[in-house]
Amino acid sequence: MKRHSKMYVEASSSVDKNKSYELNEAIKLLKSLKPKKFDETVDVVFKLNIDAKKTDMNIRGSFVLPNGTGKTKKILVITKSKLDEAKESDYSGADDMIEKIEKENWFDFDTIIATPDMMPALGKLGKILGPKGLMPNPKLGTVTTNVSEAISNVRKGMIEYKNDSFGNVHVSIGKLSFAETALEENFKAMLSEIVKSKPTGVKGTYIKNISISSTMSPGIKLDRTTL
Repeated sequence: MKRHSKMYVEASSSVDKNKSYELNEAIKLLKSLKPKKFDETVDVVFKLNIDAKKTDMNIRGSFVLPNGTGKTKKILVITKSKLDEAKESDYSGADDMIEKIEKENWFDFDTIIATPDMMPALGKLGKILGPKGLMPNPKLGTVTTNVSEAISNVRKGMIEYKNDSFGNVHVSIGKLSFAETALEENFKAMLSEIVKSKPTGVKGTYIKNISISSTMSPGIKLDRTTL
């Protein structure tokens, strides 16, 4: 049996597991829990009625949260044709950066943005970057000729989302220090994005349930009828 930390157990005592909370009520509850020594991340899990074994039922995309994520990401741009725009990133280059990753096992970055002309060369690192979730993807806006816009989106708080093998989508919508209204806005924007991503083959209820939590708290079930 999994053992939880003392902080988690204390937080659990404040959450009614048999209740579905309204969004604002759940956020207030998270903020009322015993404060930690760090700024916790606020996470949301959407449990979807999809068959993750079927390719056409999976969802994946990227989205810019209206109030950001509260995190600062280091950006690596790999390009030959857009080096001027790449100056806005933390690191930039072309084959030299690919070689640095391959030979030095260098990963001092959180996101890679690449221009299409560099993808054949970058593709050979698929087995290294793929498992780490770092491989650029045109569906996520990280393979593009508009490097400036891509960098700006990441800086503003772009998040990537996709369902897991159980049909759940896990996303972070900000920090616990955010104002309640900011967390509500981020949540509602993310909910709208999930709804827009609904596969055409879904029958019946698309979103089965939603829970919200902070880093050290249990999940709080949300009342979908009030959203």
